[in-house]
Amino acid sequence: MEGIKSYKDLLIWKKGMDISVSVYTLTNDFSTDERFGLISQLRRATVSVPSNIAEGYGRGSTKSYIQFIKIARGSLYEVETQLLLAFELGFIKDEKRYNEILYQITELSKMISAFLKKLEV
Repeated sequence: MEGIKSYKDLLIWKKGMDISVSVYTLTNDFSTDERFGLISQLRRATVSVPSNIAEGYGRGSTKSYIQFIKIARGSLYEVETQLLLAFELGFIKDEKRYNEILYQITELSKMISAFLKKLEV
């Protein structure tokens, strides 16, 4: 990984951070009744994406790193599923923002899969 001095240099980490910020902002508009439900679940899952990318990077072994990247991808799918549910339940008022986040998730998912293929060679 030429030119990569830190996990913060990884585009997948940066995109994960962007999605986390977007999800936190989006969930600010949810009903306060969901504070310990879907809001908490969504926020924990979204933070897990860049966190696992960073933790895997810090492990120092490719095998371990691959496992953490896979966990990050799983968390990303968890976020997507929870957003779909939140939308179906009517918690999401800003449909444009919701669709933008879903697009970001799709793009990051593709990037993570490509990154994994590169690591697994």
